[in-house]
Amino acid sequence: MEPFMNPRAVILAAGKGTRMGSLTHDVPKPMLEVRGKPILLHIIEGMKEAGVVDFVIITGYKAEVIEEFFGDGSALGIHVQYARQAVQDGTGKAPELAKAALQGAPFLLTYGDILVKAGTYRKLVTGYQTGKWNALVTAKAGEEVQKGGVLLVDSSMRLTGLVEKPSTDQLNQLIESGQLQQDGPFYYNAGVYLFSNNIFDHTATLTKSPRGEYELTDAILGLVQSKHVVGVVEIDDEWVDVRDPDVLHSLHNP
Repeated sequence: MEPFMNPRAVILAAGKGTRMGSLTHDVPKPMLEVRGKPILLHIIEGMKEAGVVDFVIITGYKAEVIEEFFGDGSALGIHVQYARQAVQDGTGKAPELAKAALQGAPFLLTYGDILVKAGTYRKLVTGYQTGKWNALVTAKAGEEVQKGGVLLVDSSMRLTGLVEKPSTDQLNQLIESGQLQQDGPFYYNAGVYLFSNNIFDHTATLTKSPRGEYELTDAILGLVQSKHVVGVVEIDDEWVDVRDPDVLHSLHNP
């Protein structure tokens, strides 16, 4: 495994955030304010606190709003590059836009609407530095996995599989097969990752899912199926998916 000498980060911030309605008429969702500053600024500041100074932001909808706000990152003491996702066709291919800028380095990857504390990023970085894992994914216990995805793990917290938005029947089958415990915990895919360069071997071969998009989770499954050692890091601190106006409102009025 390559040494983790220079932490980098890729932030997927190309989407409009259609569930936000009129709130994203003039700005992309990652630039909506929470506690007095854009969501994306919270993310970048948290990653910087965890030692990250090199960023690639994948922009798309209202890209200029993000690019003008952060510029080259020098005002924040970081280095920022941009890549634009011209076609919104899912999260699976979007990281490839950052591949050249990453120059083979491992990297944190997150979405531009997920808020966690700096400690979560730090746990991923230090976990990777142990040399035990080829990649790491985050999990939040107790979330409603049918709204996102359930992670299947073994006793050492190694990822053995994942199922996107499982139906009740699928959950029951996973329990009956012993892949999930009846009384939990069920681990929700929290959407913050640390990948080495080999993730691109699997994004390169993706085909579109039934909903017509390239799915990052399919690439992660590819890692698992090709026997890469993928660890799961449980988030025991704040985790917020700013998915809709109600969540945004709750953050302004805790």
